[in-house]
Formats: sequence, structure tokens, C-alpha cells
Amino acid sequence: MSLENSRMATRAVVLLSGGLDSATVLALAREQGLECYALSVAYGQRHEVELTAAVTVSKALGAREHRVMRVDLASIGGSALTDRSIAVPTTQTKGIPVTYVPARNTIMLSLALGWAEVLDAREIHVGVNAIDYSGYPDCRPEFIAAFENLARLATRAGVEGQSIAIRAPLLHMSKAKIVREGARLGVDYSITVSCYQADATRLACGLCDSCKLRREGFVSAGVLDPTRYVQGGPQIV
Repeated sequence: MSLENSRMATRAVVLLSGGLDSATVLALAREQGLECYALSVAYGQRHEVELTAAVTVSKALGAREHRVMRVDLASIGGSALTDRSIAVPTTQTKGIPVTYVPARNTIMLSLALGWAEVLDAREIHVGVNAIDYSGYPDCRPEFIAAFENLARLATRAGVEGQSIAIRAPLLHMSKAKIVREGARLGVDYSITVSCYQADATRLACGLCDSCKLRREGFVSAGVLDPTRYVQGGPQIV
């Protein structure tokens, strides 16, 4: 393998939302020695402050480059995260919740796939999780496997026998294990945003499903939660 091909083989596109999971994924990719190109997507989310967090996270964790791409999923609607007339639920519901954004992960992975082809990167890393997740259909192992197959069929790289792998290292981890991994790698979780309705100062509501999963993860991991919550009581270990 030539020096140039060797360098390309170490490249990876990492989908970076600015939240706890994606920050951990970026840290894990960096630990593997990968040259990481972080990609965030402004899709019309009500918690757009997560994009500001993503800029901070990408710099803190040593991404080679960070880009923000824009897609107007708010014009599609159908989700509490893109339609402000739909309230973010604060109690658990059955089935797929209203915070599910139709086709979001499919679109984000497609954007990452296009950039990976241009970069000659061989991997895309994404922070989906099938254990402590909110019932989203595009966070399941079947979805990741299907998209990887699509990547083989729909790209020049795949046709030429240089397929792009979809890595989801958190897929089977509990939130507590994710927090412990991040703590081991020195991730500063205070700069991340997980709340579905965080304000401009990154103050979390403490009531949405994402806040609850995050908080429970820190408590179960025995790691101090640095998140500032509007509600939810004292931050404990």
C-alpha cells in the first residue's frame, strides 16, 4: 500500500450532533488513530444549540475538519424536534415517539457517505444506540446493516471494490457504559448538549426523554453529571 493510500485508509467521517453519544464516538475513533472529519447537520431542529456544541466538541477532540451541512427537514414536519407546534413529551409513551424525525438518520448517513467518497474515507462512524434508545426505527442494527449494503451498491467506491463501512460502536452499549467509555477517554461532557429543548445557554430541561436517559446513564455509571438542568434535582453520583 502506498503512503497516500495508507493515509486515506485512516480517514473516517464521524457524524457529530454535539451530544453525549456522538462525542463519545468521535473520541473512540480518535483513540483508534483515525483522521476524523466531523459532520454535523442543521436540519431545522428546535435544539439548534447542539450545533454550537458540536463545533466545541470537534475542536476539543481533535477532528481534522468539521463541517455543518443544511437540510430543511422542518418543511417536512411530523416531529416535535422540527415542528414547534408539537410539544416535546415529558412522559414515556408507547411505540415510536413524536421526537422521531422521519428519515433523519438516512439523510445524515447519505450526506456522510457523499463526503466519505470525496475524501476517499473508508469508514463512517455514527452514534446510534439500540439499547437505551427512544424507539427510533433508524437506530436499530438492521438499519445500519441495510445502509452499509446500500453504500456498497450505490457508490463508485463500492462498485470498485472499496466499500465504505458504517461503524456504530455504541450500538449495543448501555448509556452507563457509554458514559464510562467517554470518561476513560477524557471526554468533557459539560460541553455536549443532549436535551431536545435546551436553550441558547445549553441549559437542559431535565424532563425530556433524552435528558432522562442521559441523567440515568451518569448515575448508573457512577460518574458526576456536569449537565445544567432546569429541573431534575441535584446533580449526584
